[in-house]
Amino acid sequence: MSKKSFNFFEYLLTYHRGAFATIILIPISVVYSSYLSLRSRLVFLLNTAPKDHEKRVEKVKQQVIEWANSGSTQKLTTSRSGWFTMSELVPAYKKTNHAIEMNMRDIIYIDYQKQTIKVEPLVNMGQITAMLNQKGWTLQVVPELDNLTVGGLINGFGIESSSHKYGLFQYTIASIDIITADGTFMHCSATENQTLFYNIPWSHGTLGFLVCAELYIIPCSKFVELTYQPIYGLDNIVQKFEDASRNKEYQFIELLQYSRDEAVLMTGNFAKDAFDRSKINRIGRFYKPWFYKQVEKFLKNNSTSVEYIPLRDYYHRHTRSLFWEMEEVIPFGNSLWFRYLLGWALPPQLSLMKYFETETTRALREKHHVVQDMLMPISLLKKSLLYFEEHYQVYPLWVCPMAVKAYPNNIGFIHPYHKDNGEYDELFVDIGAYGSPKQINFDGNTSLAKLENFVIDNHGYQALYARTLMNKEQFRRMFSHLSYDALREKLPLCSRAFSEVYDKVGGTARVAPVTYKKIKETN
Repeated sequence: MSKKSFNFFEYLLTYHRGAFATIILIPISVVYSSYLSLRSRLVFLLNTAPKDHEKRVEKVKQQVIEWANSGSTQKLTTSRSGWFTMSELVPAYKKTNHAIEMNMRDIIYIDYQKQTIKVEPLVNMGQITAMLNQKGWTLQVVPELDNLTVGGLINGFGIESSSHKYGLFQYTIASIDIITADGTFMHCSATENQTLFYNIPWSHGTLGFLVCAELYIIPCSKFVELTYQPIYGLDNIVQKFEDASRNKEYQFIELLQYSRDEAVLMTGNFAKDAFDRSKINRIGRFYKPWFYKQVEKFLKNNSTSVEYIPLRDYYHRHTRSLFWEMEEVIPFGNSLWFRYLLGWALPPQLSLMKYFETETTRALREKHHVVQDMLMPISLLKKSLLYFEEHYQVYPLWVCPMAVKAYPNNIGFIHPYHKDNGEYDELFVDIGAYGSPKQINFDGNTSLAKLENFVIDNHGYQALYARTLMNKEQFRRMFSHLSYDALREKLPLCSRAFSEVYDKVGGTARVAPVTYKKIKETN
């Protein structure tokens, strides 16, 4: 590509991203998404997944055993392209590590008697809700974006508006199957290989290859009865949100904060059979306004309102707009004409958006944009919201409560908040900041470094899909490594096969897509 054409390409991506996304990204995304959806349905209808799964597990085992017998010291990784992660960054180690092929993206079976669903690691939330909800069942926790995979949610973290009741996604796992670095198949649960079972969440694939997960399911209804309550004044927002979050009678709780003193609290439950059908709002239909824009309208009304939303529409309410990130990719995406013409095709695949990033857009993103989720003790919510107001001024904020539960013997990376008086509190809150801050002279790198220190000092945790500037010492202050370190010493060949978590998510382990392209060209 000539320098002249490259400059034009960069100009197009930088100043006309909406047009580029509409003309290039959306059509490719539609074709790819349609293929995956059709394949998933055919596999389940033909019931080929259980037999195919056994073959795939054996293939993974043999690849790992061959690597172990070769005496190689090259680290292991899955063959899945780094472009397909939900992070805005790309794993640099994908180009240097030894790749293990793992094409595992099928639902294996549903056990209604045990109330579990058994799936392969690349099965995503869209597949599961499409399969379960029509049968009157659902996961206990359904993270909201369609393309979030079970493997990513287990090895990383997952949260949704039912997490105040059931906890993070990791607490909804009945069992996990992994292949360790010496090729051993291990079935893990609360009663079998317990230490490994409790250390896999947040481990980012550094203990073995996850090949199967069994997740708890619960009965559900077709609709969610959702109550919208506008709240004004920061103290009032914090108090009402915490009161609702501690009420386990609610199935769903979420708050969108539109400014320091304006928010909408949403509480929901599975709808009873009898309800006012005139209040049904099928928000998943392509021509409907983006969800956060609809919610914002309730602030103007200043009155509590109730709607009945189809369950699957509710679960994926933030998918079309990627919360509110699509507004910066396609600024006219929520306009009436666009929704009716192309709303059905949203969102573009994140992998494509990453692939077409340029040096200019990367630099602008890192300096002027933020995509972060910070998990803070709920008792420190006001302090945390004031911090984001002072240092970021990015709205809306996504505020979602969740339980951080204690594993036996203090196992695991994260733990409940231990207060100074000796008591501990399981209730945390995820504060999601996505967008371009309005803070004067905002610099993304400086602000992120300060934010991470704030989170460490206040006993919080950072979602590791996002960019981090922590050094290894800071990382180990934030996340407990005691049981993890001991387990890596115990598992055969583990340290030889897999890097530590920090070495996969911090420093130069994950790079901007543009940098990754250069690494790829070099190799």
